[in-house]
Amino acid sequence: MRTILASAATAALACALTLVPAAVGGAAALAAPRPDSTTPAPAPGSVVPDQDPFYTAPADIGSYQPGQIVGSRPVPNVTIEGVPVPLDAWQISYRTNDSNNQPEMAVTTLVVPQTAWTGHGARPAVSLQAPEDSLGTQCAPSYVLATGQDVEEVGLAAELLLANWAVAFPDFEGPKSVFMAGPQAGHAVLDGIRAVKNFDTDGVGPANPWAVDGYSGGAEATGWATQLQPGYAPDVPLVGAAIGGTPADPAAVAQFMDGGLFSGFEFAAAEGIATEFPQAGIQALLNSRGVQDFATIDGECETTILAQFPFRSLNQDTTVSDPLDVPSVAAVLQQNALGATAPATPVYDYHADTDEIVPVGQDNTLVDNWCRQGATVQEVRDLIGEHSEEAVARETSVQLFLAARFAGTTPTSTC
Repeated sequence: MRTILASAATAALACALTLVPAAVGGAAALAAPRPDSTTPAPAPGSVVPDQDPFYTAPADIGSYQPGQIVGSRPVPNVTIEGVPVPLDAWQISYRTNDSNNQPEMAVTTLVVPQTAWTGHGARPAVSLQAPEDSLGTQCAPSYVLATGQDVEEVGLAAELLLANWAVAFPDFEGPKSVFMAGPQAGHAVLDGIRAVKNFDTDGVGPANPWAVDGYSGGAEATGWATQLQPGYAPDVPLVGAAIGGTPADPAAVAQFMDGGLFSGFEFAAAEGIATEFPQAGIQALLNSRGVQDFATIDGECETTILAQFPFRSLNQDTTVSDPLDVPSVAAVLQQNALGATAPATPVYDYHADTDEIVPVGQDNTLVDNWCRQGATVQEVRDLIGEHSEEAVARETSVQLFLAARFAGTTPTSTC
């Protein structure tokens, strides 16, 4: 059902966008190439990111400001669900910060409909965090889009582009592909918006209103961006945020998944957190099987990891009976749990009560924590639905929520 709905939305998008004359693209306004580049970068998607110099940060990345552009290049022939649509697209690399506030470089893909924007004010823009849930740079949205593949939540992307909005797809797991590293993801999203503002091309620049959106692993990144924005990026005001199926508490989600069909997500998260937070001491807890398993999944994408690690318990790979209860691990997991501070922007938080992958209870706790701190949250819970079904069921509701925020109407709060 999800594929059918996504294809329908895509077909409608292609039809609607071709009915109006295309606006002139902004390819001539590309930012200057990286100062340390001595040879032209290969075409986007022609080689994997690890072999593409476009993804290599300059040695002086620490001298760049967060959101400052390092390089850019157009991405030809972006498609949605395999159907060509009239879009302009660019990859933009920029400085951001990891979870420990150390400088690194990330990439976002800006996609702008060629249909002229005739609405009030500047064209709305959405940073859409497509769930990567992986450990390899070849799984990142920028590479997936450049190779003509479909990102996760492609139906939602079609809904946003059908509204004639600009959409940015950040590689929010960063250059180390760290899954479930909350602060790093939030930084990458916010600095990606800064980079697009600085890019200032094709009618998308400093004046456009921005919202953020994401489901599942993308909701984790979106939630962190929303929560961090007032302190980390007050220059990046957001009109609204939509998050669904949110893994807000990595410890609670890991306990729920452990030993089940989707336990591969737990192993991927453990690897990602071990990489981003060596102070957790996860590597020191691994037994010989754990060392081998971590080596096996390193650099792999979501589908491969899930296929290799069903019905596995994390303690099978460790020298302790409950690795989540080790103080250093518990402290880092708590550091990556959402809810410590309230977002400044209205939030649409949706979740299926029967979600079989991400338990709804820990998301309810997130909403309660944000509400107690004065946030505006519209909580929506569906009595029945699987994890992937919920994303499809709420695509139009998300788009309508964001449209209302762009229109400036008063948000609903269930707090």
